[in-house]
Amino acid sequence: MRALVVYCHPVPASFTAGVRDAVIRGLKAAGHEVDLLDLHAEGFAPVMERDERLAYHEPGTNVLPIAGYLDRVKQAEALIFVAPTWWYGPPAMLKGWLDRVLVPHETFGMPQPNRPLERRLTNIRFVATVTSLGSPWYWWLWIGKPGRRILLDGVGAIAHPRATKLWLALHSMDSVSAERRAAFLAKVEARFARV
Repeated sequence: MRALVVYCHPVPASFTAGVRDAVIRGLKAAGHEVDLLDLHAEGFAPVMERDERLAYHEPGTNVLPIAGYLDRVKQAEALIFVAPTWWYGPPAMLKGWLDRVLVPHETFGMPQPNRPLERRLTNIRFVATVTSLGSPWYWWLWIGKPGRRILLDGVGAIAHPRATKLWLALHSMDSVSAERRAAFLAKVEARFARV
């Protein structure tokens, strides 16, 4: 399986970088091909500018600014997000990647009255997110899990209808022990080795 790992964190030595490495080790141990997309290292520009927004609904034209990224998505069979959860959702750069790269007519058909959203990323059969949150699990539940809903349910709605979805999260990141962080990394690696 070809896995596109979309990684987003501005600090190279972050815990999230360790999570990224655990995901990649697990995928490779399972024999999968990994395409790492490091948004910060690649200098991805997350802001949709005026002209891009005006062409957003134009088939073909909306692809021009992001063609390379879109090609990588279309070649993947798994789409895996590795990023922290900040203010209950993905970091701004990752949200900008979703806004700019998952464009209509290419990744989904525009909704029509009395018709469901048309899935156009049916090549994606596995959607996953691995994240850490400062909030405890019960607070995340009370808020309504918006980051999970965006990255699994929203993206999953345009992937293959039987795509497997996976969410792995370390809660209370700011106060957990080193042992608990290490155990989470081991869990992540072991889980992706079974994909």
